[in-house]
Amino acid sequence: MANILVVDDEMGIRELLSEILGDEGHAITLAENAQQAREARAQGAPDLVLLDIWMPDTDGVTLLKEWQRDGMLTMPVIMMSGHATIDTAVEATRIGALNFLEKPIAMQKLLKAVQQGLTRSQEAARAPVPAPRPMLAAAAVEDHAVNSGFAAPVAQQMPNRMGMPAGNEGTGINLSFDLPLREARDAFERMYFEHHLGREGGSMTRVAEKTGLERTHLYRKLKQLGVEPGKLAKKNG
Repeated sequence: MANILVVDDEMGIRELLSEILGDEGHAITLAENAQQAREARAQGAPDLVLLDIWMPDTDGVTLLKEWQRDGMLTMPVIMMSGHATIDTAVEATRIGALNFLEKPIAMQKLLKAVQQGLTRSQEAARAPVPAPRPMLAAAAVEDHAVNSGFAAPVAQQMPNRMGMPAGNEGTGINLSFDLPLREARDAFERMYFEHHLGREGGSMTRVAEKTGLERTHLYRKLKQLGVEPGKLAKKNG
């Protein structure tokens, strides 16, 4: 579990990121402006910061400069914006930002960037890491430009952290064509959702994305089928 600071003036964005990252097991601190972010940073360095660029009091790039100037930029910072230009992304990475994410933020892209940031944070804790060279900043900006269609779904699957089998081996469930259609369908759906819950470690956010269902619909479906995500995640843990 990591301590992540999310700084964004939009309540919907804060709540969405908090929900997604909370499902991943992280502890989330929320700040709606630069002043709250300063106060949160003064209480101790988080493992990672997600920082919005456009905010009403102080913009994210200015806050990033403050932290760098005061020697407080000791944690990875991922910048976020729906309106920033490539020049802004270049400046942020030059100052010390690790990555730049364009809104609306696709979940797979978010989780990948967060994992990269936390890996960098762990490496920094083990040994001093020199400041990013200009070529690293350029690489980050190039990645942003190549992936400008950020909201598009990502087909690549996330690694199976729980070590679950890729198929249904070991489930001990066999479907019979002699069953009534409704019972056969329910049995298949139970297998289907238990398979994805096992692969995603019980993360409802990931399962909702994998299955193409809204979270509320997914919860209702699992309740109807008698599938308990919490018990399944604990059993497969």
